[in-house]
Amino acid sequence: MQKILFFSSNKNKIKEIKNKLKNYNIKIITIKKNKEVSFPTESGLSFNENASIKSNFGFKIYKIPCFADDSGICISALKNMPGIASKKFLKSFKTESEGLQYILDITKKKMDFDAYFYSSIAFTINNTKTIFFNGIVKGLISQKPLGLGGFGYDPIFIPRGKKNTFAEMTIEEKNNISHRSIAINKFINYLTKTASPL
Repeated sequence: MQKILFFSSNKNKIKEIKNKLKNYNIKIITIKKNKEVSFPTESGLSFNENASIKSNFGFKIYKIPCFADDSGICISALKNMPGIASKKFLKSFKTESEGLQYILDITKKKMDFDAYFYSSIAFTINNTKTIFFNGIVKGLISQKPLGLGGFGYDPIFIPRGKKNTFAEMTIEEKNNISHRSIAINKFINYLTKTASPL
């Protein structure tokens, strides 16, 4: 069984990715955010850069192939922000609900509801080789928060061609179409069709 480190402390992402990989002969090792394991500053200017900062950092600590995800939402009415600052953006409000409502108000005011989720997975195999797998899903910002599932911006994002927000979907339904799922599928394809370095 292949052992790969997923360098993340985000419980929702870990659950989502483990669910996606559960039918493959791959053991996902995760970490816990504690005093022994610090997390690098995500100082990159793109999703790829931030993902590789984390995957390279994880490889150097654990000495095994490591992958990391960086993802976010780009909203047309906000000039494609918050983008790589998606996590920080929501945390800048008193509550996530307040942040989501701010987005709803802006998109309604500008009558511009276009948005897309972007995901980058960086897979660091050794000190000199990092491979990227990207996924994107386009859609619209909803009129109001809908659904109790998912996390982050899921309650206000409706994927193109769908009637429900990510938060209204089961994890299986979301995994069939999400940006992270698209990137993960490319990653799985690489792992299964390429000679494993593990």
